[in-house]
Amino acid sequence: MDLDLAMLEEKFVTIIDARRNEEKTHYKAWERSNRLSLMFMRMTVANNIKTTLPNIDNAKEFMGLVEERSQTVDKSIAGTLISTLATMKFDGSRTMYEHVIEMTNIATRLKTL
Repeated sequence: MDLDLAMLEEKFVTIIDARRNEEKTHYKAWERSNRLSLMFMRMTVANNIKTTLPNIDNAKEFMGLVEERSQTVDKSIAGTLISTLATMKFDGSRTMYEHVIEMTNIATRLKTL
């Protein structure tokens, strides 16, 4: 499907010779790849990142912005998880097993960031 074409190659600024079918075909393939890549990326990006992104028409630029924003979000989530883990205390409202499992889940989430 050539979905990666827009990620691998820069957009044509202008078509040099409008009579050349090669250039027209390649440009149309790039446009299609860019449009589909943007659609798929917008569908899969987390909502908390998606709301901070400007409306961009280039898949490569969009990917760069997503990467930049996700690193910032990961750092803030890590800080929140660490403070939660550090201040957690067993209060007796649930079993010790449930408390330990919750702490383990937070630690696992930290490892995946």
